[in-house]
Amino acid sequence: MKTLALTAAGAAALLCAAPPAGAAATRVHAAFAQHSYRPGQVAVLHVVGSPSRTLLLDVLPAAALRDRSLTSARMRPTSRVTLRGPGPWSVYVRLGRWPSGVYLARLTTTAGRGIGYAPLILRPFVLGVHRTLVVEPTNTWQAYNTWAGDSWYLSSDVWKIDLTRPYAGDGLPPHFEGYDLGFLRWVADNGAAADFVSDDDLGRFESGKQLRRLYDLIVFPGHEEYVTGHVFDLVTSFRNRGGSLAFLSANSFFWAVQRHGRFMTGRTRWDTLGKQDAALVGAEYDGWESHLFGNHPYVVVGATKLPWLFAGTGLADGEAFGDYGIEIDQRNRYSPRNVVVAARISNDFGRGHSAEMTYYRRGRAQVFAAGVMNFGGSLASWPAAAQMMRNIWNRLGGDWLPPPQRARPSGLAGSGGEGHLAGPAAAAVRRGLDDGDRPLD
Repeated sequence: MKTLALTAAGAAALLCAAPPAGAAATRVHAAFAQHSYRPGQVAVLHVVGSPSRTLLLDVLPAAALRDRSLTSARMRPTSRVTLRGPGPWSVYVRLGRWPSGVYLARLTTTAGRGIGYAPLILRPFVLGVHRTLVVEPTNTWQAYNTWAGDSWYLSSDVWKIDLTRPYAGDGLPPHFEGYDLGFLRWVADNGAAADFVSDDDLGRFESGKQLRRLYDLIVFPGHEEYVTGHVFDLVTSFRNRGGSLAFLSANSFFWAVQRHGRFMTGRTRWDTLGKQDAALVGAEYDGWESHLFGNHPYVVVGATKLPWLFAGTGLADGEAFGDYGIEIDQRNRYSPRNVVVAARISNDFGRGHSAEMTYYRRGRAQVFAAGVMNFGGSLASWPAAAQMMRNIWNRLGGDWLPPPQRARPSGLAGSGGEGHLAGPAAAAVRRGLDDGDRPLD
């Protein structure tokens, strides 16, 4: 165990907001100052509430979160943190040269109590390390976050969302285990390779041309519900230039939002503003379960037209798999004419409201959409879904790690080559997300 160097300093004014009643006395609450960092940077972790002045800090890949006790997790050596002076406190954490992905800081008391998490995305050292880009839905995470009662899903009086807040409860983003973790575990277990970024990072790309020059495939693994006009245009241009897209949840690119510093405001449906999400995704949000409808299996209807999608699954038309729903997408008059329905849950939310998994091509671009909220979250639970994801990854141009690196899917332990740039990164130097964002020595 080592002692982590830290400074007790006032955090951002936002983080001074009182946590939910009683929470500070029983659990650690913390948030990183930014949604993402580059390898080697010093990350600023704001601790806004703690039951103890002495804490233990670990950093681990989110894919290691297979159970609450983390019995299978491999992580960095534990650091001891002492909080001095009045809170909130700022703790400085130097990040390793680890693979791009989603990571969690875990904070506990020395007695192992009051566990709290703070997620961060480790983006690539330079853009284009891999030809696959994964965008984590950090806007939606915060829109659903109920910290201090400030959520669009708790009160209609809330009109802006602070994107730098800790997450309520144990510190994981809302629905993280159901909607997001399964994909991260699938990536780790299958040796998939990608550059991971946040919604903030995606918005920093200048154009679809720049994005297409760096990537062949963009994967939206979670609930990508809230996007700015710039991001909508950016991704549409990327597709129009032959870039492929994979939407592994439902209700994607639905609400128009604006960014004002650390705040997100909105929200207006994009389809009322002249941007049709169905024309991009292939289908559009049709409804949520309304506390009335349970999950149901998908039934294969497109195995003949899309044999590559179901290869190796043992599934044929008329056969069922999974347990899906929560929110669903369905084609409408703005969907591309050549869209193919791969699987369907007929009348899932009542007559005429069916969940549809879709696929279409536009020139060299290919677009897959899961059509249900929890497809990406199911990838670690349903073997057929995991095989379909391998097929999607291959078909749409996803990258894979070299075989030696696939044997260590969840570890930060050791000092092997997986934490260092190689291959495409050594062949070309590409501009970072921010020209002023230099690695820290």
